[in-house]
Amino acid sequence: MIVNSPAVLAEVEAAFDRYEQALMENDLETLDALFWRSPHTVRYGVGENLYGIDEIAAFRKARPGGSPPRRLLRRIITCFGDDVATANVEFQREGGGRIGRQSQTWVRTDEGWRVVSAHVSLMAEGH
Repeated sequence: MIVNSPAVLAEVEAAFDRYEQALMENDLETLDALFWRSPHTVRYGVGENLYGIDEIAAFRKARPGGSPPRRLLRRIITCFGDDVATANVEFQREGGGRIGRQSQTWVRTDEGWRVVSAHVSLMAEGH
């Protein structure tokens, strides 16, 4: 198995960048498109546990204004072979002091790279 093939890494980085831009612009169509359209998709958020693409899409649609603006502090993307990758970032919300963490598992599907599992959390104050 090749880890971080340059071509595959570039593809996943581009997909992640597209996700991040859509998140900051509250582009629900793109956000929904980048998640695997399956009842097996999972997203654990700061205050919610979402199971399946329908719950994930409904959460985003109901969230007024979308995700709070943030800046990425660190990003590590690792590709395992040609079809699976993880993306892990640390972020800080604008005006906030707490550090956030986001992890995603990406899988190459017939439609392209899609998030199949995601987790977002905030560290305790002072960490």
